[in-house]
Amino acid sequence: MLKFLFPSMNDDKKLSSLLLALRVIFGLYLAFHGWQKLVGFSTMSSAFPDPLGIGSELSLLLAIFGELVCSIAFVFGFLFRLSTLPMIFTMMIAYVVAKQELALVYLVLFAIIYIAGPGKYAFDSVIGQWANMKFRKK
Repeated sequence: MLKFLFPSMNDDKKLSSLLLALRVIFGLYLAFHGWQKLVGFSTMSSAFPDPLGIGSELSLLLAIFGELVCSIAFVFGFLFRLSTLPMIFTMMIAYVVAKQELALVYLVLFAIIYIAGPGKYAFDSVIGQWANMKFRKK
């Protein structure tokens, strides 16, 4: 389980640099969308789509969580696999409900990066190396 959550990456520098660039660019871009939703929460909460049947306000809160909170963790590569799942789910809902093509681009990109992993320039890589050293001694 630790290897899944905190992989110690032995990727080459080019691949890890590419993964870092993708995480930063697309993660910050999505975080900006989440920030806009957070700032406009009071005006958006009553009219936000409710595809899951949980209420517009809660749907908006979940979208903000997926777009803002998780994308910041995604950028830093912290709890990468756990933080990427809500982002993928949010983009899936956005594509199906709002028919936004940009959501499909995000969905495909996040799914590919989820499979590839965060690269070695991520907090999870540092945590994974620490965990491997700590548990090997015992």
